[in-house]
Amino acid sequence: MSQTVDRALSILPLLAEGPAGLEQVAQRLGVHKSTALRLLRTLHEHGIVYRTPDQRYRLGARLFALAQQAIENVDVRGVAHPHLTALNERTGHTVHLAVYEEDEVVYVDKVDSRYPVRMYSRIGKPVALTVAAVAKLLLADLPEARRRAVAERLDYPAYTARSTPDAEAFLAELALVREQGWATDLGGHEESINCVAAPVRGADGRVVAAMSVSAPNVVVSADELLTLLPLVRRTARAISAEYAGRPADEPGPGTAPSEETTR
Repeated sequence: MSQTVDRALSILPLLAEGPAGLEQVAQRLGVHKSTALRLLRTLHEHGIVYRTPDQRYRLGARLFALAQQAIENVDVRGVAHPHLTALNERTGHTVHLAVYEEDEVVYVDKVDSRYPVRMYSRIGKPVALTVAAVAKLLLADLPEARRRAVAERLDYPAYTARSTPDAEAFLAELALVREQGWATDLGGHEESINCVAAPVRGADGRVVAAMSVSAPNVVVSADELLTLLPLVRRTARAISAEYAGRPADEPGPGTAPSEETTR
């Protein structure tokens, strides 16, 4: 990278900390004030930085607009699909990707199990909010007041003896999911189907999607499926890193402190 470009880009993290004056920028870059001024003027002309009335500089609106446009144009399904396929090839089990839209959690991608006994699901189908592992992850990320409002308006069908019985139990489970950073559905929707799930996070650490691995008891037990949780979480982190545009080995905001822990 050319020295000029490198210096110009080095200004942005400084201004992300707050407005800075010309001398402060020059000191951080280790250059003469005239060089720093030339770089700042160029960035200002492109709307990347803004000069305040007190002659300091801060990040400009154009930078935020570009960032927002970039986020909106990233298709989480397109980013995730190769990772989902790789996970399916490695485990043999059904892999799903789901998002939260208009008060529903909907499957937006699916890679079928290679086993003859499979769970029934389809892309575009809403999931059972009170029991599905992907739904728990997506709802757990909502602000507390909204989370409670959603929980209190839901019905709680008794799909099985393991289904979530009421709003308070659901809120308690969402709190646990939010803390641990992963979720399960162990026979809560169908007695014979188990599922483990992990969140896909955006650049700001918020959950933008959830991915899961599901399998029937006749193929693999719940305990055996839980051993795949570290792999599922690594896959979700890889998707998150690619979606957010950061290196895969760089932990993103919102990442749970103990990524390999299972219960």
